[in-house]
Amino acid sequence: MLLRLGAAATVALALVLVPAATAGSRSTLQERLARALRAVHVSPGQTGAIVLDLHTGATVFAQNAHLPLRPASNEKLATTYAALTALGPSFRIETDVLGNGRQRGTTWQGNLVLKGYGDPTLSSSDLVSLARQVAAAGIRRVSGRILGDESWFDARRTGLGWKAQFFLHESPALSALVVDRGWTGHYETARPALYAAQLFRVDLRRAGVRVHGGAGVGVAATGPVPLAYVESPPLSALVRHMDVYSDNFYAEMLMKEVGAVQGGGGSAAAGLAVSRRLLTAAGVPLTGVRMVDGSGLSLTDRWTPGGLAALLRTMWLDPDLQPYLVSALPIAGETGTLDHRMRHGPAHGFVRAKTGTTDNSSALSGFVGDRYVFSVVENGRPVRTRNAEGSQDRFAQVLARAATAAAS
Repeated sequence: MLLRLGAAATVALALVLVPAATAGSRSTLQERLARALRAVHVSPGQTGAIVLDLHTGATVFAQNAHLPLRPASNEKLATTYAALTALGPSFRIETDVLGNGRQRGTTWQGNLVLKGYGDPTLSSSDLVSLARQVAAAGIRRVSGRILGDESWFDARRTGLGWKAQFFLHESPALSALVVDRGWTGHYETARPALYAAQLFRVDLRRAGVRVHGGAGVGVAATGPVPLAYVESPPLSALVRHMDVYSDNFYAEMLMKEVGAVQGGGGSAAAGLAVSRRLLTAAGVPLTGVRMVDGSGLSLTDRWTPGGLAALLRTMWLDPDLQPYLVSALPIAGETGTLDHRMRHGPAHGFVRAKTGTTDNSSALSGFVGDRYVFSVVENGRPVRTRNAEGSQDRFAQVLARAATAAAS
C-alpha cells in the first residue's frame, strides 16, 4: 500500500506540474504527438491525452489532460482495478443447488433452489453438472418446484444512463442467475432466472430426477441444505476476457459482485462506492471523474485522461496486480479489440491498451512497452470512430518509435 500511495502521489504531482521541454528531442516528440492527434472531424476541444514516463511519473505530453470526458469502455479499467483489489485474482463465483425441505429416501420433500451469485460464465453444461450431482446424492424425485434465486443482486437489468437500445443488444439482462448469457437459442431472455430454473428442471429429468412441480423464481429459505455447486473460472480469467474483448456484460456483473461481496449489496452503486473508495486510497486523482456503471455504456460516465493514466500506472507499480493487468490488455495488431489495429509499425506487438468505442466516445489507454503509459480520449456528437482510432494509432506509433529508439 505504501508503494501504491507513493507512486500515485508522484503521478498527481506530475499532472499538476507539466514540465516544459528542456531538450530538442523531447520537444520534437511532443510536436509529433500533437500532430498525431489531429484528425478530420475530431474536435480538439473534446480530445484529451496524456503520456507519462512509466517509471518516474514525469509528464511527457499533455493536452486537455484534466478534461472530464466520456470514457466508453476505458471505464472497464476502473472495474478491473476494483475487482482485482476487492475480490482477488483467485476469487471464484459459485452457483448452488439448495434444498428447501428434507430428503426422505430417494424423495426430496420440498423445493430445490438454483441460487446464482453472479457468475457471468454460467453455462448449460454447468446445469447438467449440477443435475448430476443432485442425482448422485440419491435424489430421484422432488415433490416441490425448481426455483431460480437471483436475490444476490438487485433487480436492475441495465445500467444507469444507458440508451434504451443497449438492453439485450450491448449487454444481456443483468441478474445474479444467468445461463448462457440469457441466450435461449432464439433470443436473449429478459427473465434470466426463470429461464435458468426451467433449463435446470429439464436437466434434472434427464439425470433421472423427476420433479413434480414446475419452475419459477423465488428465494432460498433460511438454513437450506446444500446439494450441489459449480464454480466460475478465477477472477483473473474473467477480467482478462472482459478487457480483451471489451465485454460489457462481464463488466456489469463484476461491478455488482464487488458491491455484493465488499459493499452494501449486489448493485452497481454499491460496487462503484467500493471502487471509488479503493481508488481514493490508492491516490488516483478523481477530480472530474464520475462512475455510473462498470462498462462505460452510461452517457453520464466521466474520466479524465490524467486519471486513467494514473490508474494504469498505479496498477503497473503494484506487483500483485501488474501481471493480471498486463495479460488482460489487448495487444496491438494481435489480440482482442486491437487485433485489426496497428498491424504494422513499431506499435505492433509492443503496445498493450484498452479500447473504448461508442457513438460519442473513442478512447485508447495503455502501455508502450515498459517505457510509457498513455491515455487518449476523444468525444463528439457523434465522434467519427475511424478518424479517432486513426489518430490514436498514430499517437501510439509515435510513442512506440520513441521508446524503441531510447532503448537502442
